[in-house]
Formats: sequence, structure tokens, C-alpha cells
Amino acid sequence: ADHRVRVHCAGRTDAGVHAIGQVVHFETRARRSERSWVLGATVNLPRDVSVNWARAVPDSFHARYSATGRHYRYLILTRLTRPAIRRNLAVWSHRALDVSRMHDAGQALLGEHDFSSYRAQQCQAKTPVRNITGLEVSRRGDQICIDVCADAFLHHMVRNIAGVLMTIGRGDKPVEWAREVLEHRDRSLGGVTAPAQGLYLVRVTYPDTYDLP
Repeated sequence: ADHRVRVHCAGRTDAGVHAIGQVVHFETRARRSERSWVLGATVNLPRDVSVNWARAVPDSFHARYSATGRHYRYLILTRLTRPAIRRNLAVWSHRALDVSRMHDAGQALLGEHDFSSYRAQQCQAKTPVRNITGLEVSRRGDQICIDVCADAFLHHMVRNIAGVLMTIGRGDKPVEWAREVLEHRDRSLGGVTAPAQGLYLVRVTYPDTYDLP
């Protein structure tokens, strides 16, 4: 841009969390083609950050506040030995996990609820109410995927959900425990927060009027 810019992102992620669908906006006086913004920004970023696309948007657009939904994925490797190449890209469980139990437990979290039991104690959100529109647990070989979609998320919300579902998948708690934790509305009665490296911000959705990729 050849001048100082302030960037606004669709959502914050903890250290160790991955974002393959992060959306960022900034204001600029510079005139560049979309291709130039993509290549020019990428070459000046650290090697673990890359720009996939750029698009001019109206002044009404805000990467965070214009978003209508967010999709996170949590990856778990279930095998006897620890991973090597994927050690920072998924969470390893040497114990078997029952995907059906995890999926069934997660259905109790669908809809609009007070997620106080599933947010970090230091969460600064003004309200703990969120609306989960989809939650699916599936297996692909030795990898288990927890896919969660909602209008927005609280601090550590997905990692706390993953921690509860993994506990249920191991058979340490009954399927009903996910609902019981929700109804407590007390983080101290929730489960363990799952590690950061398994979490991915996959996609952020916006109104069709912005015509974003």
C-alpha cells in the first residue's frame, strides 16, 4: 500500500491454532490490481502466512462484524504411535474414540444456548449466547474431524467442545454429559480444554451481496 494500514480480521485465534479461511480487511488509498495485492502482500508476509485472494469491497463491509457465520474444524489422530509430520497439525489420541458417541453427544449443542460452560473463564464477550447451526463428527482413516458451524464463537468454545466430546468418545463420560455441561452454565464444571494445534478456522461466511470467493 506504501502507507500504514490497520487490518481487521474475521476472528482471533489462539497461538497454535490454524486459519485456512481467515478474512482480513483494510482501507487504502493505493490502487493495485487484485493479482498485485495477492502477490505483493504474500511476498512480504512470513512464510507461514499466504494470501489466497483479494477483492475490493464497499465501505459497509467489515471482516468481523459483517460475517454471518464461521466454520471451525478440529482434527484428532487416533493411532497407537505419536505423529511426526502431523504433530503440530492435529491432536493425537492413543486411545480409541467412538465417533458415533461423539456425534450423538454433539447434537445436544445445536441451536441457540448459553454456552457459559464452554467458554474460557477470561472470555470477554458481552453475552455467552451463541447459535450452533451444525455439528458433525466423522472419521477419515485414522483421523477424526469435528466440524462446527455457528453465527459466532466464544473464547476457547470449540476447544472446550472438543475436550468434552473426546472424553465421551473414550467412554469416560456418558453421551448425555455434553448436555449436562451445557445446562450447568458454569465453566468450572466443564471438561478439559483440548490442545490448540487441532483447531482450524476453515471458513467465514458473508451476505451474498459482497460477492466474496
